[in-house]
Amino acid sequence: MILMSPPCQPFTRIGLQGDVSDPRTKSFLYILDILPRLQKLPKYLLLENVKGFESSSARNQLLQTLATCGFQYQEFLLSPTCLGIPNSRLRYFLIAKLHREPFSFQAPSQILTRFPDQYPEDLRKDKVADKVGETSSSLCSEEKNLDPNIGPDCSSSKKSLPKRTFLFKLETVEEMERKHDQDNDCSIQMLKDFLEEENEEMSQYFLPPKSLLRYAFLLDIVKPTCRRSTCFTKGYGHYVEGTGSVLQTAVDVQLESVFKHIEELPEEEKLMKLSTLKLRYFTPREIANLHGFPLEFGFPEKVTIKQCYRLLGNSLNVHVVAKLISILLG
Repeated sequence: MILMSPPCQPFTRIGLQGDVSDPRTKSFLYILDILPRLQKLPKYLLLENVKGFESSSARNQLLQTLATCGFQYQEFLLSPTCLGIPNSRLRYFLIAKLHREPFSFQAPSQILTRFPDQYPEDLRKDKVADKVGETSSSLCSEEKNLDPNIGPDCSSSKKSLPKRTFLFKLETVEEMERKHDQDNDCSIQMLKDFLEEENEEMSQYFLPPKSLLRYAFLLDIVKPTCRRSTCFTKGYGHYVEGTGSVLQTAVDVQLESVFKHIEELPEEEKLMKLSTLKLRYFTPREIANLHGFPLEFGFPEKVTIKQCYRLLGNSLNVHVVAKLISILLG
């Protein structure tokens, strides 16, 4: 079995998107080159990468190589939210097996956005996206809103925003509705199931005053009772904007009461209000919990907190990969 996660930088949204011209794809292209020439091919293959890989030339070369070698394969765009985990981490996956018979759920030339057992039989062919050779601009309406920080909505129930909902921070009505829907999706666990107990050591994770004042309107703030969190990147804990959610530990304080008219206050009063939320970063252990790592998993003592965040930001969700391997070998 080959398990592979080629460098993602050539395919990320915020990168240069150099694709096969990026030197960092050379190792991946080398594997594609030697695979057809191996005397004994691997029976199974699993590949992971960022969303964006599905519209790359590298992906097209991969599919051509697999077809040449006689592999049956299926592509996915999956997030942990589809397994009831309150963390969005949308990633591209491909599973392949050296077999004449296709997978029972195989949808040729299409990308599944959920696990096969999550599709009703009569809808299985409809809940797919992205034909081979087309770019991600041709994704069906369900997939158009997929974002690396936003997992596909695995809930069939929708609830409208409560009346008089206050739009604080730099958010649109659509963003507020999406968050409201996620927090009301009972198929997803609450964050509190993944949190450590509050203790004195937690003080090192609280956001400093400078970050509160500068980034308050950009933070994705969640409570322990929320059923969502954004993708944690390797810059979490070091950079504030767009690197992951922060936790509001003062659960009785209403966000609306803090943010309403806050921009009109002098800096000192603004900081006092923001401090009442007691915002902190998720700890490395909590992020590891969301990623599905077992309790006995840990880091060596010499590894710093910053290094832990970087390693976890480059990591995978264990439960998602485990289920894909189970499907692959089943």
